[in-house]
Amino acid sequence: MYYVDNKEYTCPVAITLDIFNDRWKLAVIWYLLDGAKRFKELHEDIHEISQKTLIVKLKELEEKNIIEREVFAEVPPKVIYSLTPIGKKLKPVLKSMYDWGSDYADKANI
Repeated sequence: MYYVDNKEYTCPVAITLDIFNDRWKLAVIWYLLDGAKRFKELHEDIHEISQKTLIVKLKELEEKNIIEREVFAEVPPKVIYSLTPIGKKLKPVLKSMYDWGSDYADKANI
């Protein structure tokens, strides 16, 4: 058994699926693999997402300690999002997904 946030899981895959239960979280992580970004930069990278949804997904990922939010005391406020060490460990997983998707797209067009 695994316990995360007072929730019981029988398998680590279930934990992963519970955290990444939608496409937007993986997209946020994908674009943060290149380095820290401001909200506007992320929104431009993931242009299909609404600002409201992006805010929600960023908060959810921050709560799970996958990304971190750094606020600078400036006017206007400057906020930078980046991956935590555990978030950076997703790089090979997402790279494999990228490679698989590319291979699939190539073969699907035959």
